[in-house]
Amino acid sequence: MNFPLKKTLIAVSLLTATACAFATSVNGVAISQQRIDAITRMMEAQGQKSTPEMAQMVKDQLITAEILRQEAVKKGLDKSADYLAEIENAKAMALANRLIKEHLRTNPVTDAQARAEYDKVKAEFPERKSFDASHILVKTEAEAKAVIEALKKGKPFAQLAKEKSLDPGSKDNGGNLGWNEPGTFVAPFSEAMVKLAKGQVTATPVKTDFGFHIIKLNDVKVEAAPPLETLRPQLEQRIQSQRIEALIKSLKASAKVQ
Repeated sequence: MNFPLKKTLIAVSLLTATACAFATSVNGVAISQQRIDAITRMMEAQGQKSTPEMAQMVKDQLITAEILRQEAVKKGLDKSADYLAEIENAKAMALANRLIKEHLRTNPVTDAQARAEYDKVKAEFPERKSFDASHILVKTEAEAKAVIEALKKGKPFAQLAKEKSLDPGSKDNGGNLGWNEPGTFVAPFSEAMVKLAKGQVTATPVKTDFGFHIIKLNDVKVEAAPPLETLRPQLEQRIQSQRIEALIKSLKASAKVQ
């Protein structure tokens, strides 16, 4: 008594499978769901978000392409040498890309390999120092020496900067110049600044084309290489590129090219 029900379920299953395999058809020519999914995955890989609207757009594009393809076949364009060459090239590129993806899939980047590549990058990373400095700019050396004497007597640097400095960009901020690399400043200024210890003030005035400076070093920071996890995507991509190059080189070496 359950046999008809089983037959109905089988029929429904077959219809469902057919509907999944063939999303639609144009003049009896089926457009498979696999084709829609392939384009959808490609668009997702390019950063587009998968939505029902995107799926419908892909389907519409394939329908349009199929209509145009059928018309081209009617006109015999599928027999042209240019078309056949394009198809061969497309097949070759598609298979080449698939081989590369499969090679990378079966040879994943391990933590140890990522760490080894990171150590190489870290060794190449230049050490960069930034300096948080303040200064007081005056016109003459005598004025600069007077400021230094006032500092020795305990007058706050920031207060003297507001009272004496000729630099309008920093005086109201207590002479603070913010974080900068030495190359930001003219040579005499930077050379004196980098010799200071944290919290130290230049013992003698520093002369530049702008006048005479009294420099105070507030702090120093060293910019190190970013941590491993921050660079991991770039490191993996770098290793994968090296592996692809090695694969191609190996295959070329064994291929007979005339």
